[in-house]
Amino acid sequence: MIITIEDKIFDTKAITQLYPAVVIKTGYEDETTQMSLEWIEVEGKGKVDIVGYGVFVNVGEDEKHSFMFDTKEKMDCAIGKIAQQLKGN
Repeated sequence: MIITIEDKIFDTKAITQLYPAVVIKTGYEDETTQMSLEWIEVEGKGKVDIVGYGVFVNVGEDEKHSFMFDTKEKMDCAIGKIAQQLKGN
């Protein structure tokens, strides 16, 4: 099955990981890291600086794609579009 995220086309057979995450500052210079959405809601709310939200796609071990969004709502919209494609609608 072929899906499109933003303007990038992926064959789902080649995708090894597809996940949403929040990107936060680590506190070291301009370094950032990905954290789970659940962690941010339960443990990190108000305790970390959120840089943005993303949908991350790994194809095999070496090819990685990041789709970044300013708000969780925009990311949720993108995830909804991916889900529709996966359902075949």
